[in-house]
Amino acid sequence: MRTKLITILAIILPLAAGAQVFNRAPLEETRYAQLPLGSISPDGWLKEQLQRQANGLTGHLDEVYPEVMGPDNAWLGGDGDAWERGPYWIDGLLPLAYILKDKVLIAKAQKWVEAILASQQPDGYIGPAQDHPFVYGLQRGKARDWWPKMVALKILQQYYMATADPRVIDCLSSFFRFQLNTLGQTPLDHWSDWGKWRGADNLEVVYWLYSITGDQSLLELGELIHSQTVDWTSMLQDGGFFRTPYSVHCVNLGQGFKAPAVWWQYSHDGTDLEAPVKAAQTIRHTVGLPTGLWAGDEMLHAGEPTRGSELCTAVEMMYSLEEMLRITGDLRWADYLERVAFNALPAQVTDDFSAKQYYQQTNQVSCTLDTWGFSTPHDGTDVVFGTLNGYPCCLSNMHQGWPKFTQNLWYATPDGGLAALVFAPCEVKAKVAGGIDVIVKESTDYPFGDSFRFSVSFARCRDRKATFPLSFRVPGWCDSPEVLVNGEPVKARVSDGMIRLEREWRRKDTVTLRFPMKVDVEEWYDKAWTIVRGPLVYALRMEENWTWTPFQKGFYGKGAWEVTSSSPWNYCLMRDSFSADSCRVSVNVPVVSYPWNTDNAPVRISVPARELKSWKNPASVSFWTEDGVDFGEEKTIELVPYGCTALRIAEFPTRIVPWDVEYRDFKY
Repeated sequence: MRTKLITILAIILPLAAGAQVFNRAPLEETRYAQLPLGSISPDGWLKEQLQRQANGLTGHLDEVYPEVMGPDNAWLGGDGDAWERGPYWIDGLLPLAYILKDKVLIAKAQKWVEAILASQQPDGYIGPAQDHPFVYGLQRGKARDWWPKMVALKILQQYYMATADPRVIDCLSSFFRFQLNTLGQTPLDHWSDWGKWRGADNLEVVYWLYSITGDQSLLELGELIHSQTVDWTSMLQDGGFFRTPYSVHCVNLGQGFKAPAVWWQYSHDGTDLEAPVKAAQTIRHTVGLPTGLWAGDEMLHAGEPTRGSELCTAVEMMYSLEEMLRITGDLRWADYLERVAFNALPAQVTDDFSAKQYYQQTNQVSCTLDTWGFSTPHDGTDVVFGTLNGYPCCLSNMHQGWPKFTQNLWYATPDGGLAALVFAPCEVKAKVAGGIDVIVKESTDYPFGDSFRFSVSFARCRDRKATFPLSFRVPGWCDSPEVLVNGEPVKARVSDGMIRLEREWRRKDTVTLRFPMKVDVEEWYDKAWTIVRGPLVYALRMEENWTWTPFQKGFYGKGAWEVTSSSPWNYCLMRDSFSADSCRVSVNVPVVSYPWNTDNAPVRISVPARELKSWKNPASVSFWTEDGVDFGEEKTIELVPYGCTALRIAEFPTRIVPWDVEYRDFKY
């Protein structure tokens, strides 16, 4: 009965007291706080995206993957899988359920929450406690490992943000006392080394709870957790491991990227803020890919466009960037977040959210069962679109990407206002100006279009006006933002990348923003060129033929989709003559409800290019050549947003006409 009541209240009531958690001293003051889970409702294409998740794997993983996500899971009290996969799923399912206010999904998530709470032992321990003999396909050993507990902590934190259930505070307080008493004997890497790489996931929940309760022992625990976590500040500051192949697991990097910022809240050391900034610059010129990720087919590599990037890396890096943005207020992380979310994430999952790639390639002209030269291959299943292909971690972990992105579109500010730091169509309901319930509807075709309309209203009829600030991030790629209030242009000052509008807001007031986008050219691996516009990377549009291929072995699921094409792809761009001005942009807005495929792509860019007839294998080309005439006649090719593609070339070779050859004399 209690579970049913909690479910009903979560749907019809906004989160009340304690929802907006700003840091308590001696932690650094935070510029932003997350809103109650469910305060931000998706609209437009984002709503369609989340609904497809609910209808697809996220909402039905217990049916698709019952051997792990079913009732035998050890987190539910059974003797089945006892490690990370179950918590991974709920870490995405729970926020999706509350954002969509879906009673069925809330009930599914609630079952896991109740099981976690009920598992707490008198000493404070939570989760599976007993190892079981090995069974292929299950992880039944290392039940007491710290790492899966960290995912469970995030689940409980999100559940509290959605319901304010006081049991969460009691449970976490007891568990952290248990950690404080036992980490000395069984440190984070006692059962596996994942905990020491990913300790920031533990630490951030400790600091969140401290800011609610003020329990000083949590600060002591924080120091202990940090001391047992890999020194990410030194690693990211030095950057030497980016130049050393196989040095780091690619997902560990995505999760550890936030560690210096999380620790900075307590250390107050500027080096902790500088380290990820320095690392982002190093990544850009070593292992980096245009999507904002890095070449890491499990282990780190130089950023060749045919190296893979794991799906877990995308969603974990997004989560790190979201936390870093909230903690530091550094808007560079918002730009970085949008680069990953709008490019890497949609390209790696099918339209109906029923299948995924384990690795994606920046230059990917076929997705077939084949040997790709990855450092961690899985019988050639890594780039096809399936369920258990590759390794099951991504099938379990992929679900957090879009829901947590939605949760971080808006933040509360300490001055009683709201800030839009990341953009997508949505509506936010929040308390401002000391307790007035305001509603702001954000209408936009972003990231495809460049215009936004924000409409102000109030939840209660008696509230007709309120004075509070509305703040908006100006993307780093935008030089000349345009602002209108109620249709009238205003000269809004941009300070630290933000436009802050403080005034008495009335019902039906509007703010219109425009962030003009321009085509730009970026240089990546081996001087390859990539075309970008606003937050989107663009890639060659190719015909896509999808074929279902059954698997002979059951290790990787029943089968997967292979994708092939007869479209030519071997094109280069000419450094002598190519410029952004030579590109022609066509924008079709308003966008359709689901824009993330080649047929529905709302933006297309026509680009002059030349064929490289000798380029037969995507991995076998010099991306920069200053001598030779291996290119053909100029053609116009069509680019679409990277996130709309399954097959593509996004990093183009470049060529220079030899100094002693002129176009007018050269015969192709």
